[in-house]
Amino acid sequence: MKKTCKLCWGVSVLLLAGILAMGYMFVIRGNVTESADGRTAIILQPGERDLVLAEMRAFLEGVQTITEGLVEGDMNSVADAAKKIGMANAAGVPVTLMAKLPLEFKTLGMATHKAFDALSLEATDMGDGKKVLAQMAEILNNCTTCHSTYRLESASKK
Repeated sequence: MKKTCKLCWGVSVLLLAGILAMGYMFVIRGNVTESADGRTAIILQPGERDLVLAEMRAFLEGVQTITEGLVEGDMNSVADAAKKIGMANAAGVPVTLMAKLPLEFKTLGMATHKAFDALSLEATDMGDGKKVLAQMAEILNNCTTCHSTYRLESASKK
């Protein structure tokens, strides 16, 4: 009986260690490697890479529309553009893709979506162009931080 109990505990410890290791790999670390340019390369399948790049293009297009709206004093346009790339746009990302992204990348991405939601609210509620522009500066800081830290590589290149 004692031997069986020790075996059960041993197996339990091994299973727990395996679960923790997988959790670290899939939730915190992601599928990454160091790249030649010193940034962290996130290794994705071509379709996953295309999805992330499409989201980044949507951010850039939103920033362009927001900037135009600010120049024209059209806070409705600003609010609409920001809302389109807020948290609602983050829904639907496949779990398999999220598992490959490092925690810092995911955190930065979610903070950017939330910041666009906050910008949309500011434009709708207060309509203060200077405040919205200050929020845009913070969002663009997220963008430059991400692009200076990470690069996306296709798994087919590895």
